[in-house]
Amino acid sequence: MADTGARGTAVVVEDDADIRFLLEVTLGQAGFAVTAVATGQAGVDAVRELQPVITTLDISLPDFDGFEVARRIRQFSDTYILMLTGRADEIDTLLGLEAGADDYVTKPFRPREVRARIEAMLRRPRSTASAPAASSPGAVPAAADTDDSAALSHGELWLDPDARVVELAGAALELTRSEFDILTALLSNPRRVLSKSQLARTLWSDTYDTGIEPTEADHRSVEVHVANLRRKLGEDASNPRYVETVRGVGYRLALTSR
Repeated sequence: MADTGARGTAVVVEDDADIRFLLEVTLGQAGFAVTAVATGQAGVDAVRELQPVITTLDISLPDFDGFEVARRIRQFSDTYILMLTGRADEIDTLLGLEAGADDYVTKPFRPREVRARIEAMLRRPRSTASAPAASSPGAVPAAADTDDSAALSHGELWLDPDARVVELAGAALELTRSEFDILTALLSNPRRVLSKSQLARTLWSDTYDTGIEPTEADHRSVEVHVANLRRKLGEDASNPRYVETVRGVGYRLALTSR
């Protein structure tokens, strides 16, 4: 097809031949040049060589599992990782997100859902919120090149949504895309409780209608991202300074930062 590859490369890591073919067709129709492999090691090698925009990753692989593949990929690539999980394996979703996946779909899946998830991910910046110190020598630190009027703050926490830079007590924090987006949503709505469904939609991208309702597994994935965010903030969930849990609803910015 003439437009194949117009949006970059995609890697499919899947040992089931039928599902692998379905994903190849789905991603090809979405405009990607697709490379499909059947093992975890082949997937790591393909991502290292091709540096794809998107990687779909099955959990059950013949050599080592998708969690390990994701961890290895995250050592050298910021490709979007879409994890494929079993419908009943909710723990797989949580472990996948912790290993570095950006989103997931459950099997059996509809090609439309895969397309929707991918489109939502592509609307989110690929760079993570990282320390200015990680810049190349001689580069201007990100925080010094931002518009303070756009910044959000709460106690010792400071975040610039445009530069995607966050600092705690003057020290830069390195957050994943999902952690950063959740923190931005909370700081942008200091007096509101944000439900887990609202935060799930934030991760899909507020401006993109996926046509999919957040599920209990989506809520659990938000819980994992919030737990990881709290850990990086040095938070105690029982005595929060920044992120409070509102039981049965979701989360809000702590009313006072101690």
